[in-house]
Amino acid sequence: MPSIGQLAALACIWEVTARKPGNVHRYQDFEDLNYLDFVLSAAAIAPVMESACRQRVGTTVLEGLRATRRVVQTNTNLGILLLLAPLAVVPNGEPLRGGVERVLATVDVEDACAVYQAIRLASPGGLGRADEQDVRDEPTLPLRQIMALAANRDSVARQYANGFREVFDAVPTLERGLKETGSLEGGIIICHLQLMADYPDTLIARKRNMSEAENAGRWARRILDQRWPHTPESWQSFTAFDTWLRAEGHSRNPGTTADLVTACLFVALREGTITLPPEYPWAFNFPP
Repeated sequence: MPSIGQLAALACIWEVTARKPGNVHRYQDFEDLNYLDFVLSAAAIAPVMESACRQRVGTTVLEGLRATRRVVQTNTNLGILLLLAPLAVVPNGEPLRGGVERVLATVDVEDACAVYQAIRLASPGGLGRADEQDVRDEPTLPLRQIMALAANRDSVARQYANGFREVFDAVPTLERGLKETGSLEGGIIICHLQLMADYPDTLIARKRNMSEAENAGRWARRILDQRWPHTPESWQSFTAFDTWLRAEGHSRNPGTTADLVTACLFVALREGTITLPPEYPWAFNFPP
């Protein structure tokens, strides 16, 4: 069985390699962020995730950000670290869903202080000012309570509040996508589209507005309803969707959804939904 750090790195690499609409992948970079940045970041956090079971959740997030900043100059993985850190604490053999709930019940103000440092270091896009427990101030509440305050405006924070419900509920979609497309990449894309359809991407909402995030979700649902990847009209919609998300300086990048997909992959690897070596090939044929 690969180590926790190896599984975390693998989940990150698979997520960014898949040609998901609107995101960086191996054939699409942003002006200020490229595929190699994410691969380097995945390698950087592997040893930090390896130590997650021996340290605080907040410490893992902060040390992961520090390790990342030694190899890249921009925010590639704050959301990923926030999601993977509590999952990585759960020992092998303990069910992840109950285990992460147990872990989240123990995070405290010290964890919140470390996470606030990590957020300030990452300086994520679209970060506004909160009426309570603003990240520019020092936290006075346990981390889970602070995340609950942000749950309506950030999907990553919401996982702390609801016990990672959306992540665990999406893993069967990932499994279905693997079977339906016969490939890892296809399964990852279906998982990504379903998450966008079910939960408006909160990075789009912060950088643009909620109306555009909801519009993106409706577009993702239409692609799935058109039976992507099995019909020509679904591919036409997929291509147009990708173009729209990347327009205007990629300000509609569904980055929070990508973070949730990474967590889904980590859970699938930990629970054996995806075995190693993989049962499915990576290759997925995109039309020319």
